[in-house]
Amino acid sequence: LKDASSTAIYGSRASNGVIIITTKKGQQGAVKVNFNTTNSLQTRAQMVDMLSRDEFVNVINQFGDANQKSLLGTANTDWNDEVYRTAFGTDNNLSVSGSIDKWLPFRVSVGYYNQSGLVRKDNVERWTGNVVLTPSFFQDHLKLTINAKGTLNNNSFNNGGAVWAAATFNPTIPVYSGNDKYGGYNEALDADGVPVNAGVRNPRGLVDLYDSKSKVSRFIGSMDVDYKVHFLPDLKLHATVGADYAKGDGTVYVPAYAAQSYNKDESLGGSDYKYGPQKNENRLLTLYANYAKYFEDIKSNVDLTAGYDYQYWKSTTPLYYTKSAAGTNLSTVKASDYRHVMLSYYGRINYSFDGKYLLTATVRRDASSRFSKDTRWGTFPSVALGWTLTEEPWLKNQKVLSNLKLRASYGVTGQQEGIGNYNYLPVYTYSVTGAEAFINGQYINTYRPEAYVSDLKWETTTSWNFGLDFGFLDGRIGGAIDFYTRKTKDLLASVPTAAGTNFSKTILTNVGNVDSKGIEVSLNATPIQTKDWEWNLSYNFTWQNMKVKNLSLIKGGSQTNVKVGPSIDAYQFQVLSEGYEPYMFYVYHQLYDSKTGKPIEGAYADLNNDGEINESDLYRYHSPAPKYIMGLSTSLRYKQLTLGMSFRANIDNYVYNGMGMSTGAFETVSYNNSQLNNLNTSFLKTGFKTRQYLSDYYVENASFLKLDNLSLSYNVGKINKWASLTVSAM
Repeated sequence: LKDASSTAIYGSRASNGVIIITTKKGQQGAVKVNFNTTNSLQTRAQMVDMLSRDEFVNVINQFGDANQKSLLGTANTDWNDEVYRTAFGTDNNLSVSGSIDKWLPFRVSVGYYNQSGLVRKDNVERWTGNVVLTPSFFQDHLKLTINAKGTLNNNSFNNGGAVWAAATFNPTIPVYSGNDKYGGYNEALDADGVPVNAGVRNPRGLVDLYDSKSKVSRFIGSMDVDYKVHFLPDLKLHATVGADYAKGDGTVYVPAYAAQSYNKDESLGGSDYKYGPQKNENRLLTLYANYAKYFEDIKSNVDLTAGYDYQYWKSTTPLYYTKSAAGTNLSTVKASDYRHVMLSYYGRINYSFDGKYLLTATVRRDASSRFSKDTRWGTFPSVALGWTLTEEPWLKNQKVLSNLKLRASYGVTGQQEGIGNYNYLPVYTYSVTGAEAFINGQYINTYRPEAYVSDLKWETTTSWNFGLDFGFLDGRIGGAIDFYTRKTKDLLASVPTAAGTNFSKTILTNVGNVDSKGIEVSLNATPIQTKDWEWNLSYNFTWQNMKVKNLSLIKGGSQTNVKVGPSIDAYQFQVLSEGYEPYMFYVYHQLYDSKTGKPIEGAYADLNNDGEINESDLYRYHSPAPKYIMGLSTSLRYKQLTLGMSFRANIDNYVYNGMGMSTGAFETVSYNNSQLNNLNTSFLKTGFKTRQYLSDYYVENASFLKLDNLSLSYNVGKINKWASLTVSAM
């Protein structure tokens, strides 16, 4: 909405994105061969703050009982080293482009990508092949772009539980036990010598004895047709048809002797099963007409577009059984079939007068099958105005100001991401094997109602934007300043339901309105520009403020202080409240010892002064959204050598330290008599015996300055008449 001369068509955002991507095309002329390779090493940068081995021993000796002290070992094991690794990645692409008899430009490419994950056993391997043909006919009045791309992925997955285990496993015991039982890994065993019930398993064993793989094949094909009408060359007709088909299946294997899948009944231990195939199908049809002409007599440029889009998504998975290593059925995974469709009609006009007065107006009419017929359609208009002051006679001939432009815009966008395909329908799920009801001496399959909201509708955002573009010294210094307001109506969020009003504890529904406003500033400069030296700088700054307005829920639900977001052990710690920022943390105000400065366990402020500490004393404390967002990029070139850096910063944003809370109380050091768990370093500051789920102590400032990218490249140039070379490291 910023630029009145923009060619974008504003409206709804489809949940799965646009499936057709513009790709590199062949060009007429001699055949060209291009090869590029990127190779990288990745390593973990920062880990969860858990006690070191010596700190852990001191804590157990100071606070532990006799049994807990007896579980201390003499080893010094860094479990993160056992789970994480330095990961190598390579991305290679070879392309051949040219034309056949001058009428058929082509580009053929093949690629190989292999990226290891930071966690052992994680890996993605992908082979790709792509063919693009761009013939033209009738003196270039008819142009075709035919694209066919195939990919084959071989994936290997880690055991996600190994990450938690690496953080919490006892650092005083060795990795291996010295015998062959349970794969030779040191495990916590009960009095009978079997893995302790619900215990944390050996992190290295979780990685090594878990084998999960998948294969995914995918084909993306599209054809673009552009026709410049013979009798009216200013009128162009365009059509795109595209399809995206993917099929994937996988296997999971865990040996029966592995502690992670141990069962006293050997026929039920381990895992050995195949899942899938899952099939995904996306289809797209786009039709539009574009008329563009400059009318010299009235100094006007007119660009008109009208079009239609159709998008279809389908995802299916058959029923399958998870099986033990012995082949025994363990559980049933139900079949699924998800489909939805988006329809769009749109129109746009771009108009400019004398190169200095600009107008862009668009309107979209979108429909999503994720809503009922009563709320399915949404209308999303926008209009933008621009005035290029430097084209006025009284500014045109001066030499200092190279660009000055005023902008104003208004627009409405629609949102339907994150909702299910059938959330507005009363859907019943047929029970699978093992989940029947026992009635009159026999097991009977049942139908279970799912939660739904019949009047679910589009989340819409109305935006106003006022901006100024400027440039000095022939563009050596430039930038933009924008002020915007946004009003989001019918915000989509998952919230708790009142008892007896629906078939789930939480429901995704329209919960109210959110207003936001902000200022965006961008600056660009080239302080140095000579033949050998060039220095470029770009900086952006954003200030934003948001507030919830007109909060409302489904019948029977609370209209104030609606808890939302993730939960830990059924405790939710974020809230939507009228007049406040969305998703603020909803916690108790922790009290501290005036002498030691330590938080007092279980002691919270009685904020309503009623003599009791209960939910009425919860208060809103900070927001996860940053108040200020900044970015800085710079590049310095000396002849053929270029150094580049990119920085990013968020200021005044907060996070809830769930790991600190979950593992920062002494009660979490042991859930059984056979095992010790490591503690978060926050325990050294708090000394908490039990977890304090809703203490504001765990709401922490998450402001940061991050170096996103550091690169050094050297442009060798042509090494012979066929090839050129650029070498870079980042």
